[in-house]
Order: sequence, then structure tokens, then C-alpha cells
Amino acid sequence: MSLFRPTLRKRIYLSMLAVIMLSLVIIGTTTIIYFDIQNEAYHIERLKRKEHSVIASLSYFFKDAKNREDLNAVSRDFEEEISKLADINSIQINIYTLDGEILMSSNYDFDNPDYYKNRIPEEYLSDLKTTGERQVEELDDENISTYSYLLSPENNSPIAIVNLPYNRAQNPDSNLLKPFLTTLLEVYVFLFLGAGVLAYLLSNYITKSIRTISDKLRGVDIDKKNEPIVWHQQDEIGVLVEEYNKMIDQLEESAKKLAQSQKEEAWREMAKQVAHEIKNPLTPMKLSVQHLERSLQPKDPDFNEKMSLFRDKMIQQIDTLSGIATEFSNFAKMPKSVFETIDINEVVSAAVFVFQNEDNIHLKFTPFDQPAIIQGDREQLTRVFNNLLKNAIQSIPKERKGHITVSILEKRTVYEVRVTDNGCGIDHELKEKIFTPNFTTKSSGSGLGLAMVQQIILAHEGTIYFETLPNEGSTFYVELPKSTEIL
Repeated sequence: MSLFRPTLRKRIYLSMLAVIMLSLVIIGTTTIIYFDIQNEAYHIERLKRKEHSVIASLSYFFKDAKNREDLNAVSRDFEEEISKLADINSIQINIYTLDGEILMSSNYDFDNPDYYKNRIPEEYLSDLKTTGERQVEELDDENISTYSYLLSPENNSPIAIVNLPYNRAQNPDSNLLKPFLTTLLEVYVFLFLGAGVLAYLLSNYITKSIRTISDKLRGVDIDKKNEPIVWHQQDEIGVLVEEYNKMIDQLEESAKKLAQSQKEEAWREMAKQVAHEIKNPLTPMKLSVQHLERSLQPKDPDFNEKMSLFRDKMIQQIDTLSGIATEFSNFAKMPKSVFETIDINEVVSAAVFVFQNEDNIHLKFTPFDQPAIIQGDREQLTRVFNNLLKNAIQSIPKERKGHITVSILEKRTVYEVRVTDNGCGIDHELKEKIFTPNFTTKSSGSGLGLAMVQQIILAHEGTIYFETLPNEGSTFYVELPKSTEIL
């Protein structure tokens, strides 16, 4: 997948390599074309110079020739000289009559019977007669042949046709292209390798700042202080950094507003819950006072009994209000945990002892068979297990014999405390709300008990969860990390 979706650094690196490679190809192609053009121009000029030199020399040797008979006579004497002239100019020289028949050559064997069959191609002979201008025959990629009139010095009229075959490959300068291309290729390979290293360093440098911003963005968290990026250059990256710094400032401001809003919402909910819980006992208190007012007579023989009953009801409702206030106060304060090395067996045993004598409840405790050492706040953990046992007892219907088991087990890195009851269980639709503040399934209570329990367990870096079956019971699991300390 990364091959088809490369990173920005790889895309920059590959793009730079592509540009470098394209530049080298263009420069190399242009160089070769230019070299070919210059080489072709050089050969053309060189051939023209040789033609001029050869024709000038031939004009000197044939200065006395006025007709073909004179030309034949001179040619017999000139056979040796034409070979010398060809050697001096490093070129083959052929001389034809005006009719296109071979007259002499620096290269041909006159004893060869086919020698005299050699003629100028008819098309070039015709064009030469028509235009009088030099004709060039392209034999192949390397060989050309030129035909020019040899003019008489006396009357400037044509007396013969000079043919000069020319081979580019035989010229020493024509072999310069191959070593030149070899050297050029070596230079290009060196340049490409060097440019590749430079492109890699540049791509890293260009994307370094982007990676810094990426790492910062990846670490942005609304719940912590996000550090701004310092960038001194006023470039495109600087604009991006500036926008990032603005974003984290706005995020911090939004986080503050959100926290404030959550606090206000929490206090509003808390106020509604407090008001609700306080109104509950006030109604029976009011009804009791009104009933007492209607039914109580000073001379009533049951006066003392009614006053005693009224007093008990008032005290019960006042105790309810006091308990509500205490629970809210405890949840609001939640003092900072004071950790120490403790044996969880002792903490759970103390909580079990408090509820050991509850009516209609059979409470069984199975401690771990050796000290279960953890780091924790003894007082807060006592509140946790008191609350779990109290909830377990209250979940059991009055008509049912209660059975509660408490056990401590060892797992890999934690000790697990299980509290199992045979109460009414928790309905499926209420499971997700069980640890929510102000939520309760009981007819009375603040709904803060299990929320407080969860808060304490999380402060101890532990976990709490439960399993339940409606009308059969529930099991709460509390896992607390082991400690390597020894009591």
C-alpha cells in the first residue's frame, strides 16, 4: 500500500529525481544532436576544402588540355600524380569524361576489365549538365560522393568531371562521438548519484518541519496543555505553524469553556437531586404534623403513645435528610488519596465484619490464602467495600433469604475482589447507567454510592465491573494492582 501511496517526503524525493533524470536526458539528447549537427557541418566543410584543393591541383595539371584527346594524353602522364594527390588529401579521386565515362582513378585497377564500365549515375550526370552545379550522392549513412566540373583555365569551360567519394567513418574525427558519449555517460551517472543524495537530504529538510507539525497534531489532547511550535521563518511552513498555534489557543479556550460548562451542568444536576431528595422526607413530615394537629387532644389517654410515634417518625425523616447531606458532602469533597502498603484481606474483612449480623442474610467471606499486598488508601477502600456490601444487602427482597459471598482471588498483575448476591439483579436497559452520578434503582438514596466507588477505584488505577441476571443476583468485580512492597 505504501508503494502506491507514498509519503510526502517520498513524493518530493521521487519528483526531484524525476526532474533530475529528465534534465539529464534532455541535456544528453541535445548534446548528441548538437554534436551530430556540428560533426556533419565539419565533414561538409572538410569535403569542400578537399574538393577545392583537388580541383585546383587538377586544373594545374590539365591546363593544356583543350579537348578529350588532349585530356586522354594528359591523363596517361597524370596517373602517378593523381595517386600522390589522393594520398596528400587522404581521399579517393575519380575523373570522368563529360559523358560520364571513367577516365582515371587513384584507386581503380586499369587492368580490371570492368573498370571501364564504371559510369556516373545518369540522374546526377543529367543534373550536373543542366545546372552546372556540384552534385552530392548519398550512398548510405557513412558514404557520400560528389561530382563537380573541372574547368579549363583558358576559357573556363568544363573539360572533365571530378568525383570524390568520401567516407565519414574513415575520418579520425568521426570516431570522437563514441568516447565523448562514454565520458558524458560517466559524468551523468556521477551527477545522478550526487543529485540523488542531495535530493534525499533536501526532501528530509523540507519535510522535517511538516513532520514536527504532524507529531504535534498527533499529540493534541483537549485534556492537557498543548505546547505551541516555534518557527522563525516567514514562509509557507510559518503560515501553517501560525495556524496550528492559533488552533491550540482556541482549543485551550474551548476546553476551559467546556470544563466550566460541565461543572455548571453537574452542579445544576446536583442541585436538582438535592432538592428532590430533601423534598421526599418533607412531605411525610408535613402530613404527620397535620395528622397530629387533627387527632391529638391534651386529655387523650393515648397522648404519650402518639407523641412517641410522631417523634420517631420525625427523627427517622431527619436522619434521612442528614444521610443525604452526608453522602453529597462526601462525594463533593472526595479527599486526595493517601497511599500506603496494605493487605486487601484486612480491608475487606473489616467491611464484612460490619455487616456480619444483618437479619435474614448469610454472609460468607473467603480471603486470599496469603497476604494480598497493594498500594492504596485504607479509608477510601473501606468505603468502597462498605458500599458494595450495603448495595448487595439492599438488593435482596425482604421475602428472600439473602446469600452474599465475598472472595479474593489472585490474577497475573492484580488481586480481584468479588461480591456476589442473590438479589433482584439489574435490568438490561439500566446497566450503562449504574455508575452514573444521581442514578439509583432504590426508592431512596442519592445515587452517588457506585459513582463514588468507581471514582475511588480509578484513582487506585484499578477497574470495577459487574455481571447480573435479573431476579437472580449480581456479582461486582474489583481489580486492584499488585504491589511489590512487603508489610
